[in-house]
This record gives sequence, structure tokens and C-alpha cells, in this order.
Amino acid sequence: MSWRKIATPLIAILVFLALWEALVWAMGWPNYRMASPSDLGPAYTKYWELFLVNGWQTLWRTVVGLLLAVIVGTGIGMVMGFSRTMRDALYPLLVGFNAIPKATVVPIVALMFVGAHDFNTVLIAFMISFFPIAVSVSIGLSTLEPEYRDILRSLGASQSTVFWKIALPKTLPEFFGALKVAVTLAFIGTNLMEIVSPHGRGLGALFDSGKTNSDYPLMFAVLIALAVLGIVLYYVVVALEKIFAGWAERQPH
Repeated sequence: MSWRKIATPLIAILVFLALWEALVWAMGWPNYRMASPSDLGPAYTKYWELFLVNGWQTLWRTVVGLLLAVIVGTGIGMVMGFSRTMRDALYPLLVGFNAIPKATVVPIVALMFVGAHDFNTVLIAFMISFFPIAVSVSIGLSTLEPEYRDILRSLGASQSTVFWKIALPKTLPEFFGALKVAVTLAFIGTNLMEIVSPHGRGLGALFDSGKTNSDYPLMFAVLIALAVLGIVLYYVVVALEKIFAGWAERQPH
């Protein structure tokens, strides 16, 4: 990785923080109305143990929900990609389910499984993030050029060989593109449950505690911590994409 790829996003982040600080200073907002970047350091110093504990709880639940979304989403996408009948049957159900605001589903799930906070949080993270994965895999497989498949089948290749040699490599770019979207969606689902659940833990619960106590620096510190976790997980996906689908990347001229 070149220094330019590292320096460019860091400079963009520093510019963003400087503009944020300047805006708060220019508007004369006190920190109980709008926290500034300079207020975040004291908040992290004061609550660093809570950030470590709650940050880990948010991260592992998000990752587990995302892994389930990958497994189930890929499975559903394969079924729809290889079968037009199943695609016609499942697409309306998936679209309808995805159209339901997950904020309305969270309290229902919390009441259905009272006390099972870890399960509830992972479930919502999964529910909110599997849709783009299923759709991307389905589209990648359903748009597979038939001539490639026919050539391999004429040479005696089995259906599994066609999948591993042609279908899977073609689907990987779309899959990783959807996975980048699913990462952020999974964090949204995790934090929705952490905030709404009466037994909530994690960064969402820490944010809700800051809101209850009107601790704006803590609230904004939680938001930035969530952003950092999201960026880290996003670049983990980028690294995996370079390993498994780096051949599909086109360098700009």
C-alpha cells in the first residue's frame, strides 16, 4: 500500500475534524448543545474502560450477525441465481421484508426474546444486513454467460465444476461490493437493539446513557467510536476482497 493511499483518507479525516471544531467555535455552541472534537479526548479518558468493554460487545455481535448474513444470504442468493422459479417466488418476499423499517421490528424482537440480549442483537444485525448479499449473489449467478456454462458442460464438467470455475469467480466482485454495504448495515442493526433493549449493552447502551444524563461529549464520543469500528471492519472486507477478488480491480488511468 502506497503512502498516498494512507495519507489521503487521514488528511480528509483531519480536515473534517477541523471544520467541525471551527463550526462549533463559530456558532458559539456549548458542549451541552453540540460537542466539538476537542471535547472527545476528555470523554475517552474518563470512560475508557466503558469504551473498551462496550466496544468489544458491539463488535463481536456485529461480526457474528454479519457472518450469519453472509452464510444465509449467499445460500438464498445461490438458490435464486440457479432457479428462475425460486427467484420469482423469493424476490417479492425479500423485497417486502427489506422494506419494513427495522426500527419497528427491534421492539418486537426484544419482547419476543426477553432477556436474550446477545441473541436479539445478533438477530437484528443479521436481519438488516443479509438482503444486499442475497441480491448480489443472485444477480451474479443469474447473469452468468450461458456460453461458458455450455462449453464446460459439453466437455463433461459437472454442475459443481461449473460453479467453482465460472459462477463463483464471476460472483465474487458483486459479493464483496454487497458485503461492504452489509458491514455498515450490521452496525446499524446492532446499535438499534442496544439502544432499545431495556437490558442493552454495548456502545448503543452507552450512547443511551449519555443521552439520559445529557452528556453530549460522551454521546459524540460513542458516535465516533462506532465510525472507527465501521471503518476498521470495512477495510477488513477490502483486504479480503484484494485476496480473493483482486483480479477484478481496475486501476484508474
